[in-house]
Amino acid sequence: MRRFMCLASACLMVAIFSTAAQAESSSRWGWIRDRLFGRSAPAEEPAAALERLGGSRIVLAVDADTLRKSMLAELQDETRRVLREAHIGFIGLAIKGDAVEVRIREGNDLQQALAKLEETSVQLSSALGGTVEVRDAGDRLVRLTPTAPAVNERLRASLQKSIEIVQRRIKELGINTAGVRQDGPERILVLLPGVKDPAPLARLLSSRARLTFRLVDVSVSPQDALNGRAPPDSEIVHAFKSKEPFLVNRRVLIGGDDLVDAAAGFDQRTNEPVVTFRFSDRGTRRFAMITQENVGRPFAILLDDEVVSAPIIREPILGGSGQISGSFTVEDARNLAILLQAGSLPVQLSIVEQHVVDAKPSGQK
Repeated sequence: MRRFMCLASACLMVAIFSTAAQAESSSRWGWIRDRLFGRSAPAEEPAAALERLGGSRIVLAVDADTLRKSMLAELQDETRRVLREAHIGFIGLAIKGDAVEVRIREGNDLQQALAKLEETSVQLSSALGGTVEVRDAGDRLVRLTPTAPAVNERLRASLQKSIEIVQRRIKELGINTAGVRQDGPERILVLLPGVKDPAPLARLLSSRARLTFRLVDVSVSPQDALNGRAPPDSEIVHAFKSKEPFLVNRRVLIGGDDLVDAAAGFDQRTNEPVVTFRFSDRGTRRFAMITQENVGRPFAILLDDEVVSAPIIREPILGGSGQISGSFTVEDARNLAILLQAGSLPVQLSIVEQHVVDAKPSGQK
């Protein structure tokens, strides 16, 4: 036992001596390296790099009015869905001021409608981060109102998510020296050392890039829909670049959240710039089911509510991948791939400020 302990102690002494020797050698090499090549500096802060190199400063802001309208539109769609699924007749469903109003057709259905909408408001309150009030306004009129805490929580969450997306987009662009941070309750500050033209980047960073797949409504022509005969479940949108009108179903079949990859490329048949994409496992299953159920029907691929492509489903698409074409330039395809890869913004951002910052002369304080 004593011999074993001596051996163990000897091994420990050798290990300590070896570690100390390595540390001393490393220290010596570090001193020689610093003498030869200079001591390596820590990563430079974006603000300091901007001051030294010059570059661009961009300020983006969450559009609070658009955010409120988006919340009310969600509430309106949910109200329509709940009442229809419960087979409760209604008229006059509309956004009025800061609330959604709907009139129940039959007085006998009022209490059931209130109960169903109260039940839904609990789920919506959780999603919105605050309360949605459901109130009987008299004469069979029901009013649903998101409260101020709900709006404020959505604003806070949207700002934080937007900062993450802006950071991802900058990373996809290969700009490693940029700085992105919150600048007040509604704003995002972006510092871009070395970037001398902020306008293209400001447009790219502020683009919402919301990708959706929806069925084209062929029950009436787009012209009839423009003349006021659009079905309640459909809406008119326009094509990217050509501005041709399309009547599409309001229901989103699948969205950009189900994408796991996107890249710019070229169509092998036409050599036109395209964007290839790949769905997640969940997206692949959903897209397969959607295309199986709608063979022969056109569906629209929309980016920020503009149709970029509207092909006809010739056969079920089971592989979970595809491509988007739409008279793209090479730059269009590259930028769209970057946007899809980084993810869509939860809300529209507006460009508050974009300007070039000159480098500060050396030695000036």
